[in-house]
Amino acid sequence: MYSITVRDHVMVAHSFRGEVFGPAQRLHGATFVVDARFKRDDLDSDNIVVDIGLATRELGAVLAALNYRNLDEVPEFAGINTSTEFLARHIADRLADRVHEGALGPGALGLSGIEVTLHESHVAWASYERAL
Repeated sequence: MYSITVRDHVMVAHSFRGEVFGPAQRLHGATFVVDARFKRDDLDSDNIVVDIGLATRELGAVLAALNYRNLDEVPEFAGINTSTEFLARHIADRLADRVHEGALGPGALGLSGIEVTLHESHVAWASYERAL
């Protein structure tokens, strides 16, 4: 299995419902380092997994929709705890949409999967992996 990973970051505010979250039930900020890993079994006709420039651009575009936003105010997330795990899946799903729309080029249609990792800090992170 081949893979490439591109990295960006996103800054959000949000709060959580539920005693398990302790003080994070109050509105707080988070800055996530975001890694998007694109996978495929065989290289494409150009001997690459996917165009790194396009992958970087599309990750940035997906994150731009979230950046500097209070996620509690985003209608799409109403009533949802926007945990790190949830956000990893959301970003992976939006990247998958972009692959299927052709935004990462025709070679990207041969991708077999995407894994998104959100790093909360240097000691904690969460990932979501999905097939394409």
